[in-house]
Amino acid sequence: QVQLVESGGGLVQPGGSLRLSCAASGSIFNIYTMDWYRQAPGKQRDLVASISRGMSTNYAASVKGRFTISRDNAKNTLYLQMNSLKPEDTAVYYCKMRITAISGPVLKDYWGQGTQVTVSS
Repeated sequence: QVQLVESGGGLVQPGGSLRLSCAASGSIFNIYTMDWYRQAPGKQRDLVASISRGMSTNYAASVKGRFTISRDNAKNTLYLQMNSLKPEDTAVYYCKMRITAISGPVLKDYWGQGTQVTVSS
């Protein structure tokens, strides 16, 4: 079994910074692509950033230059450094990881529980 636990959300003023973390635990063999999504009230869940096993990264245009996605494979942990935050960044942020378990080779996607980020003066 695998579970993802998120932390680091909170309330910040415009222009401020937050760092989100997502830690995976359980019977993990390999973690492939790691992603951050966000969902604002009444809106669909959108991809914010992704990072591959080879450390290739992709960002949504709205966060490019402000957010940095990274991963620590030794800790099975994903991070999102968010700088120059804007009110439009307010959302629940979810991590997602594509993982193979020790028990078998099948890839499965796992989601974190979500963490609230609120940007307001």
